[in-house]
Amino acid sequence: MTSGRFAPSPSGDLHLGNLRTALLAWLFARSTGRRFLMRMEDLDRVREGSEARQLADLRAIGLDWDGPVVRQSQRTALYENAIAFLTAAGLTYECFCTRREILEAASAPHAPAGAYPGTCRNLTDAQKSAQTRPPALRLRAEVTEFAVDDVVVGRFHGQVDDVVLRRVDGVPSYNLAVVVDDGDQGVDQVVRGDDLLSSSPRQAYLATLLGITVPTYAHVPLALNSQGNRLAKRDGAVTLEDQAALGLGPRDVLSIMAQSLELAAPDEPVTVEQLLRRFDPAALPRTPWIFET
Repeated sequence: MTSGRFAPSPSGDLHLGNLRTALLAWLFARSTGRRFLMRMEDLDRVREGSEARQLADLRAIGLDWDGPVVRQSQRTALYENAIAFLTAAGLTYECFCTRREILEAASAPHAPAGAYPGTCRNLTDAQKSAQTRPPALRLRAEVTEFAVDDVVVGRFHGQVDDVVLRRVDGVPSYNLAVVVDDGDQGVDQVVRGDDLLSSSPRQAYLATLLGITVPTYAHVPLALNSQGNRLAKRDGAVTLEDQAALGLGPRDVLSIMAQSLELAAPDEPVTVEQLLRRFDPAALPRTPWIFET
């Protein structure tokens, strides 16, 4: 069965930009007859209590999901199986570069902007043995560009490089985990903020190597602050808890987000069920939402 999903990192409370993206992911999935799944991307920093508060906030604005919440920290065997598959195919290599070395090499003349320059791609066994730091594991990419189709932005051609599959600390990388999870869970629709658009060609290419069907993408405009920067907790009253302190409940916040999506009139009380009936992806705003606290 096909599915959409929302996959936050439980490192803090969701702000209104996060909630708006979750609402859009729910609308995209429900309007196309897909299941809607909830996944916690908890391989990195986790703040105690964040997951529970995030789920409570999502429920408070009216969202529901199918099946139990999935946590990446409980799925590491799947990621290691994928790494083993790629390694057996000769598509991985060890990388001993520090972050500083990568930044310096990537900023060198003629280096592709933002791409790993392949410093460790062809190290000899002797060169590897001489290293004193533990390695990360990278994909040996066979292309430098890949194209994806996006419901919002259209066809997008983006850079592919030798992405990290397993970090120096042994933790599977985000780029690997998200691809494996989507494939394992039957996620064929990925709705997320357009700040992640540039990651989609790398992830789609990796999916093809793993025999996973590339999902349909919808990269939606972000919520920005009054200075035009991505909305963040430091911008003030940006969470449901903050809004409650100002006298605005979850339904009020839902109305504000619906208005930003041109799905409701100013101050119109709405439910997610009403928004679902009104939802038309082709009519979504294509510009960021400026949220002023």
